Amino acid sequence: MSNERLIYLPLGGAGEIGMNAYVYGYGKPGKERLILVDLGLTFPDMDGTPGVDLILPDMQWLIERRDQLEAIFVTHAHEDHIGAVAHFYGELGAPIYARAFTANLARRKMSEHGHPEKAVHTVSAWPETREYGPFEVGFVPISHSIPESSGLVIDTPKGRLVHSGDFKMDRNPIVGEAFDEDLWRSLAEPGVLALMCDSTNVFNPHPGRSESEIGGEIEALVESAEGMFVATTFASNVARVKTLAEAGKRAGRSICLLGRAMRRMVEASIETGVLTDFPKTISPEDAKSMPRGNVMLLVTGSQGERRAASAQLAQGKYQGITLKGNDTFLFSSKTIPGNERGVIRIINQYSEMGVDVVDDSSGKYHVSGHANRPDLSALHHLLEPKYVVPMHGEHRHLREHVKLSQSNGFKGILAVNGAMVDLSAKKPTIVEYVETGRTYLDGSVKIGALDGVVRDRMRMALNGHIMINVIIDEDDEILGDPWCEIKGLAEEGHSRAPLVDVLEEDLSQFIGRANNKTLMDDEKLEEGLRKVARQTSQTEIGKRPEVSVIISRLSA
Repeated sequence: MSNERLIYLPLGGAGEIGMNAYVYGYGKPGKERLILVDLGLTFPDMDGTPGVDLILPDMQWLIERRDQLEAIFVTHAHEDHIGAVAHFYGELGAPIYARAFTANLARRKMSEHGHPEKAVHTVSAWPETREYGPFEVGFVPISHSIPESSGLVIDTPKGRLVHSGDFKMDRNPIVGEAFDEDLWRSLAEPGVLALMCDSTNVFNPHPGRSESEIGGEIEALVESAEGMFVATTFASNVARVKTLAEAGKRAGRSICLLGRAMRRMVEASIETGVLTDFPKTISPEDAKSMPRGNVMLLVTGSQGERRAASAQLAQGKYQGITLKGNDTFLFSSKTIPGNERGVIRIINQYSEMGVDVVDDSSGKYHVSGHANRPDLSALHHLLEPKYVVPMHGEHRHLREHVKLSQSNGFKGILAVNGAMVDLSAKKPTIVEYVETGRTYLDGSVKIGALDGVVRDRMRMALNGHIMINVIIDEDDEILGDPWCEIKGLAEEGHSRAPLVDVLEEDLSQFIGRANNKTLMDDEKLEEGLRKVARQTSQTEIGKRPEVSVIISRLSA
C-alpha cells in the first residue's frame, strides 16, 4: 500500500482577500514534490502598516523546500495573484508558467527586479497540458475582469483537482474569453476529486451580471457631460477600459490615458492580441490644448491610492492637467473594503473644485469580476467534485462557502492559511499546521511582520519621540547636562515652559541624584533616563513617547 499523499496548503488568500499563494504536493510525507499556484500581494494602509510599500505572503515554509518545488503557475495578472512573483524568484528559483497576456506582464516585473525574463514560460490554453513532476497541469480559460484568466486542471496519481482561479460566468465579456459551460462540464468526465473555488461573492444572492450590460449606461453618462470627463477603474480591467474609451469616442471625445499601470495594461493587451480596435489615444500635452468638452481621461487610482493619477488630479494638477467646475469624474469600480477613506478623501477634494463625482452606488457603471452565489453553485454542479475547498476569501466567506457546498450535496473542507489538507485520505483532514503570516516590503528590503520595525514606527507616530544625549568622561563624571531633541510632540506643556527645557531640568536632577553604581552601568542609566523623560512628558502633555538614549563615554 502506497504511503504517498496528495496535499493542499494555502500560504495566502485563504482567510483574507489578497496575497494568493496555494501549494499542492504529492509524495511521501515531508518529501512531496510541490507546485505553487499564484504568488500575489496586497497593499498597505497608513493605519496598520505605515511606510510599508507592499505586503507579501510569508513564504518561508516553501523557501526551505525550494529543492522540492517543480513550478509556479500564475492563473491571471491581477496583483493579488502575480504581484509577488518577482519579489520571491531569487529565493524560490522555480520556473514560472502563464498564458501569453499574464506572461507578458510577469516578464516586465521580472525585468524590473533584475531577474531573467526567460524564467517565465508561455503556455497555451486547454486542452494542452504539461507534466511537472507527478502533476499534469492545464490552463482552462474562464471569464474574469482581466484578459486570459484561467482555472487549472491538476491531474495527480490520486485524482483530478480543479483550481477555479478568480472567475465569473460571463457569456459576453467584451474582452477576453467567454465562460464556456460545455468545456467546464467536460472537465468532470474523469471525475473530480476536489474543487478549490473562489469565494469572494458567496454572500451575494443575485445572478452575476455581464460586462456587456453596462456599456449603454456609461455611454449615456459621457454624452450628457459638458466639461472634461474623467473615469477611473482597475487598470487591469481591460474590458472596462475599452468600454469607457469607446463611449468617449462615440461622444466625440479624444481619449488620454493617465497613469503608468493604465498605459502598461493597454500596451500589454495590444501586444498579446487580446485587445483589438482600441480607440486612438492622445498625449497629456495634446489633451491640455483641446477644448475640455472634447477630452476624456482614463486614469489610475480607483481605490484612492495616494500616488495614482486620480489622487494627483484631486490635489490640483497631474502632468499639467487640472480639473475645474463643470467637469465630471466617474468611479467605474467597486471600492474594496478598507479603501473607503482614501476614496472619500478624493471625492471631497473634487467636490471642493466643483467637479461632479459619480460613483457606482446606482449599480449602473460597474459589474463584479467574481461569481455570485448562484454561479458558485452552478460550477459545483458542472464539476460534481467529491470535495469543495473554498479559497480566495476571508474566513466568513470560506465558512459560508462550505455551507453552500454542503447544501448542494458536496462535502466542504474549511482550510485557512497554514492548514495542510491530506486530500488522499479516506476522509480528508488537516494533518499539519504551518506557520504563515505576512512579509513587508519596506523600501528595498523584506522584513517580517513580527520583527517589530512597523510596530516601533507606529508607536513613534502615535506617541512622538524624545532623544536624550549624555556625555560621560573617563572618570565617570557627567560632562555638562543631558540635552534632548523632540519629534512629534507639543513644544509647550502645562507649565507654559518649553517642553525641552522641562525635560532637561528633570533629567539633570535625576543625574544629580544618581549614585556611582547607576552612572557606571549604561543599562541602568538608560532605564532611569527613559523613565524620567516619559513621566515628565506624561505630566506636561499627557503623552508617554518613545525614548532613545545615547550615552557617549570618553576614553582616556
